[in-house]
Amino acid sequence: MTRQDIIKPENLVYEKPRLLNENHMHYCPGCSHGVVHRIIAELIEEMGLEEKAIGVAPVGCAVFAYKYIDIDWIEAAHGRAPAIATAAKRLNPENLVFTYQGDGDLAAIGTCETIHAANRGENIAIIFINNGIYGMTGGQMAPTTLEGMKTSTTPYGRRVDLNGYPLRITDIAAQLDGTCYVTRQAVHTPAAVRKAKAAIRQAFKNSMEGRGTSFVEIVSTCSSGWKMTPEAANKWMEEHMFEKYPLGELKNTVK
Repeated sequence: MTRQDIIKPENLVYEKPRLLNENHMHYCPGCSHGVVHRIIAELIEEMGLEEKAIGVAPVGCAVFAYKYIDIDWIEAAHGRAPAIATAAKRLNPENLVFTYQGDGDLAAIGTCETIHAANRGENIAIIFINNGIYGMTGGQMAPTTLEGMKTSTTPYGRRVDLNGYPLRITDIAAQLDGTCYVTRQAVHTPAAVRKAKAAIRQAFKNSMEGRGTSFVEIVSTCSSGWKMTPEAANKWMEEHMFEKYPLGELKNTVK
């Protein structure tokens, strides 16, 4: 086989999405964000939505998402992405509008915006990265931090009597009349990546068809915040995070 045979399009198995820029990503090795970014770039390209996609990213690890995925982006204040996305979608109903948020942003500072946008049934897709910690600002406890989990602000582990219970905001979203699709996925294995991609595709499709709010949680790792290697973090996530945040579909009204 010659080199020309190898590089023929019909021999191409996988390639970098065209919408994924060449910028060096700031995410830590093993971080789930990079995988989800790739999925989003692939889907927007595959669905032919390059000129119609509007992403909304607030403060958090994904604050520089605009540097990596070559679409239109709006920077929102911390926690306010669903409110900004609401305006963007109402003004541009023919566009794909989605938010990309971490657990500290979506489930703490932005709880109000998240709940009310979903309850109104805004035609947006919310992508929720849940790694159980405030990753960017120093590894503090987040609403999703597990009971007993050590963070920089709970060095002896999260205590229910002091810090309350971990918040399963995705379960809350599933109970709201305005949500049409609510699911919880992960990206730690090739099979999980395929399921997560299918889920985000459905969420994007729902936004384009005006079916209501779609809510996709991605249970993720934070190797640096958890003080683990990427391999150990994936194992810990499987053994602990999935028990509290089980993967699967919670709601689908558009089947």
